[in-house]
This record gives sequence, C-alpha cells and structure tokens, in this order.
Amino acid sequence: MRRFLSLVVVGLLLATLSGCGKKQEMEELQPITMESLSTPMSAPEVSPEAKAPEAKALSAAATVETKEVVPLPPQGPFKPANIEIQTALKNAGYYNAKIDGSIGPKSKKAIKDFQSANGLKVDGKVGPKTWEVLGRYLNMPAEPSRQ
Repeated sequence: MRRFLSLVVVGLLLATLSGCGKKQEMEELQPITMESLSTPMSAPEVSPEAKAPEAKALSAAATVETKEVVPLPPQGPFKPANIEIQTALKNAGYYNAKIDGSIGPKSKKAIKDFQSANGLKVDGKVGPKTWEVLGRYLNMPAEPSRQ
C-alpha cells in the first residue's frame, strides 16, 4: 500500500511540474505588441483585456490630464444666447452698448457690421456660419470699438 501511495504522490508531483512548464510556454507564446517592445523587459506585460476596469479608467484619466482639453462643439444645431452674442460682438470691437441680453437696434447694427467685415451674408441674424466666426471672440479680451 505504501508503494501505491508513493507512486500516486510522485505521479501528482510530476503532473504538477509538467503543468507549470506548459503555462510558462503559453506565456512565452503571447503575441508581441508595440507597447511591449517599447517597455523594458523587467516585468511581464499584462494585456489590456486582462486589466481591471478601474485600471482602464485611471489610465484614461491620466491621458486626459496630460493633454490639453479642447471642448467639443455641442451636438445638433447650436443657438447662442443673446448675452453671448453681445459679449462676442463687444470683444470683437463691434458693439459698445450695455450687454443686457436684448437684441435691439444697436445689436442688429453690430451684427450686420460684423457680417459685412467678415464676408458673411449680411442679414442681421446670428446663424451657424456667423456664429462660427463670431464665437471665436466670446472668451477673448475686448478690442477697441470699431464704430
């Protein structure tokens, strides 16, 4: 009976050791990526699929922090607020009245002057094409009035 137990223990030991060899072979046969080539070979690479979701989120956050964040334009048609239009016109130097959010005769004249000076259709309305040009002045310091 002792011989039988000894043979079973030796067999299990051999099976365990041979299984580790296969695992090591499989690790060596993993495809090589450009990332793994550019990093030192000190630690084994973990594939992106094997990383935890938290690790992916952290790496994405780190990427965002290192790059300059450029805001995307809003989806669909965008209609700027009247205060934004007046502020942009004032910053561009075409509007020198009070910014009150009301598009009156002074605002309409400023819009027409801006459109004329920038080769846009002069209709006194701030549509998508006019706002594409005028919107650049929204967050800029005000220029001296052109009127």
